[in-house]
Amino acid sequence: MITLGIVLFIVGLLVPIPILETIGVILVVAGVVLAILGGMGRAVGGRRHYW
Repeated sequence: MITLGIVLFIVGLLVPIPILETIGVILVVAGVVLAILGGMGRAVGGRRHYW
């Protein structure tokens, strides 16, 4: 999710499509939050870890 967000953000910067930048930032933030929660041992979506 983090990688997809970074790719969409970069594509949004290169191609003048601002919605790609927005979606990319949202995916990066969501991916980082899920990774942090999973790393702390909290169940994320019924799983003890998130990759």
